Amino acid sequence: MTPSGFVERSVAAALRQRLFVLLCLAALVLTGVVAFRQLPVEAFPDLTNNQVVIVTEAPALAAPEVEQRVTYPIEIAMMGAPNTEEVRSVSKFGLSIVTVVFADAVPVYFARQLVAERLADARGRLPEGLEPTLGPVATAFGEIYQYLIESDDHDAMAVKTLHDWDVRTRLRSVRGVGEVNSWGGLTQQYQVVVDPAALEKYRLPLRDVYAAIAAGNTSFSGGYIEHSGERYAVRGVGLVTNAADIGRIVIRAVEGTPVTVADVARVEIAPMPRQGAVTRDGRGESVAGMVIMLQGENGRDVAARVKARMAEVEAQLPDGLSVVPFYDQSDVITRTAQTVRKNLIEGCLLVVVVLLVFLRDVRAALIVAAVIPLSMLTGFIGMRIFGVSANLMSLGAVLTACSRLLVEW
Repeated sequence: MTPSGFVERSVAAALRQRLFVLLCLAALVLTGVVAFRQLPVEAFPDLTNNQVVIVTEAPALAAPEVEQRVTYPIEIAMMGAPNTEEVRSVSKFGLSIVTVVFADAVPVYFARQLVAERLADARGRLPEGLEPTLGPVATAFGEIYQYLIESDDHDAMAVKTLHDWDVRTRLRSVRGVGEVNSWGGLTQQYQVVVDPAALEKYRLPLRDVYAAIAAGNTSFSGGYIEHSGERYAVRGVGLVTNAADIGRIVIRAVEGTPVTVADVARVEIAPMPRQGAVTRDGRGESVAGMVIMLQGENGRDVAARVKARMAEVEAQLPDGLSVVPFYDQSDVITRTAQTVRKNLIEGCLLVVVVLLVFLRDVRAALIVAAVIPLSMLTGFIGMRIFGVSANLMSLGAVLTACSRLLVEW
């Protein structure tokens, strides 16, 4: 059968079964619309490979020590993991980052489980006190919302404390958010500034002060006491709540007299040493936050939930504090969708005009122009089946393919 004969038979069959063709067309349109509404929407395609990041903080260790004592044992433990393609690392002052790259077919949470199992073996070879942790299930393309916490009445340490302990924790509870990073400001600390002369006076080594503070900031259970048919729980409450509590911790008794932390040191609330700052328009310091989306989530939906929660948080902030967003990925997503919609409408109108000019047939022009939206709906179905997100690249590719098909027609 020649191609022309096949086309004639197909057209004839379609004309004889008009109702069946219309039902198939309606099913295609309905399936395409449902597939499009279920597509995860992003601004850009996530090109990051399938990886798990191991982060280890090693305070006071220089880069060579971090490489030898932290990074190398972890790398050795990760070697030979199933479906591993690459293991690479970065060692800096006080910080070790090991990246394990898996094959794309490996589920991300299964990959994290493999890394966690092998990391348990490496912990015994690390310096005491170091705790490696897995990075969030996110990529660099998951930075969906960034904002500033600004105030003219509060200092940088108070704003930073409010953000880390209130704003940040409430945003992390939003479904689809993997992490909320904090930048700028001053991190509050309870600092114990020891007087060397006082230590010499009481003949105390510095490690005794450190051990006493660690042991004095605990709570414990004393079981229970039964009395008159009732049971009373016994608690030992030793957690410090302010700087004065730290000063009252007993280090040692010297000749029957207790020596407290306040006798040998000055306890104060002060900022920890900083390594950077955030400013805006040259008007002084600010505190910035960055919301990172979980890998594979719908960027548009997550951004909408984050903004809704941020509106609740801002309404409950103390007077003088305000939230100023400066990056919202949902705006990029909206502009992407508007661009695709605009190109689709303009393409259909251009086709109709060209066909009307050359063919002078309204029905033929409308039939050919209908190929563009129908082809896009078919593309959405394929994207939904193969797990491709709707972003600037994928939607542009679908639109280009539809235009090329129309030109060939």
